[in-house]
Amino acid sequence: MPTRRTVLKGLALAAAASVVPLPAFAEPDYVPPLRQMRGMWIASVVNINWPSKPGLTADQQKAEFIAWLDLAVQRKLNSVFVQIRPTADAFWPSTFEPWSQWLTGVQGQDPGYDPLGFAVEETHKRGLTFHAWFNPYRVSMQADPAKLHPSHPGRVHPDWILPFGGKLYYNPGLPEVRKFCQDAMLDALTRYDIDGLHFDDYFYPTNTTAFDDAATFAKYGAGFPDLAAWRRHNVDLMVSEMQQRVREVKPEVAWGISPSGIWRNKGTDPLGSDTNGGQSYDSLHADTRGWVKKGWLDYIAPQLYWYIGQPPADYSKLVPWWSDVADGTGTMLWIGQAAYKAGDPAQVPQWQDPAELARHLTLNRAHPQIGGDIWYNANDVRVDRIGSISTAVKDHYQRPALPPLLPRLADGEKPKRPVLAYARRVSGGVELNVIATGRHEPFQFAIFRSADEIDQFDDARNLVAVIPGDRLVRWVDAEGKKGDHYYVMAVDRVSRTSRPSHGRRVW
Repeated sequence: MPTRRTVLKGLALAAAASVVPLPAFAEPDYVPPLRQMRGMWIASVVNINWPSKPGLTADQQKAEFIAWLDLAVQRKLNSVFVQIRPTADAFWPSTFEPWSQWLTGVQGQDPGYDPLGFAVEETHKRGLTFHAWFNPYRVSMQADPAKLHPSHPGRVHPDWILPFGGKLYYNPGLPEVRKFCQDAMLDALTRYDIDGLHFDDYFYPTNTTAFDDAATFAKYGAGFPDLAAWRRHNVDLMVSEMQQRVREVKPEVAWGISPSGIWRNKGTDPLGSDTNGGQSYDSLHADTRGWVKKGWLDYIAPQLYWYIGQPPADYSKLVPWWSDVADGTGTMLWIGQAAYKAGDPAQVPQWQDPAELARHLTLNRAHPQIGGDIWYNANDVRVDRIGSISTAVKDHYQRPALPPLLPRLADGEKPKRPVLAYARRVSGGVELNVIATGRHEPFQFAIFRSADEIDQFDDARNLVAVIPGDRLVRWVDAEGKKGDHYYVMAVDRVSRTSRPSHGRRVW
């Protein structure tokens, strides 16, 4: 009997086979990259995506999550960003914070399984990478501390939390809070086989004194010119310290943030973008440009949720600005795309054009600093109103892509070269038999096909599939034919590749 793991990998292999036939590229000179971030955000807060509502059984929650992974494979994505700490609670049995209320409807109630453990395992079975998405400071979507679970740190340490705008937040100015939040998030990192640690765009909720941290500022703010500078310093400490701690605990894990899309406007700061929108530097005390320039992140994924030509925040002006910020820093740049706006009848006419999002990705091609995109949110990727997502996939994801490789990990030990035992014609196309070598099972196999022999594997022009790794894989290429040449590379969890296998020609 095949194992569940083998069966699931077989399903993923079948999905990988659907990447062909491959249409001709609209731009003849465009060379598709071997690696590209193709991700989507799966949100849990207020049950936006998963679980879709509180109180589902464990089996129902599992089925829902598997459906999201199936969607990711269908849309030719390679990564998921899953929100596992939405309101200072946990999607795993944390020793720091209670079970999330978005699982059962009751904070602190055991859902009957380990959602994070399940999600990571199922994601990897399909050859997808799993980025654990955390909100650093939000405690509750309501403002009454008495409604928190009795064991919640906000109840145990009421001096740690502050109300604002009908919600509760940890106070970022308290050193003990900053360390606690890091500890709570790193608990997931150390206990689970995740590929990335990801912050969203929320830090301080406002730039006013209505968020009443005056007493904390009086205690810790000496030497800072004003409240805003001190608050920015606190967020800087969270970001820089998280980098240090992630590198200490699991250096192979990608660490990054998806901030709001405008650092500062040029009218405020000559270094800013040619925009006139909300500024994260001022409104959220998040110096996003500074983090990139100081090398505190592996990647940054600004949420550029505007259409091309939109005043006062034009996508076509923000893309070159962010590209210039990231250029030469070693910080990878991925773009957050507003799938949720496309086809929404409440949006302006530009968002009713099925090609708007595809044009975003076309524009990105002119900026080599951009290494891919993340789509918000998963439900909109699934619903595909007006065909905007399927248009982008058809126009830009013709070839598969490996997940990005962090520059700092590129020189690490590479996987061992696999053996392509045979490539032979069968009734359904061409069947390949791939055998892993070395101590470690590959995370993926990258399969290349060409009518001629191939001598370079640095791009995806001949890449026909990326399939889940195993010790032995049989895969059928429905478009393969007599005379084709095949090669296979093993891929590890951080996207390092082996030397290509010896080629096999189909006779």
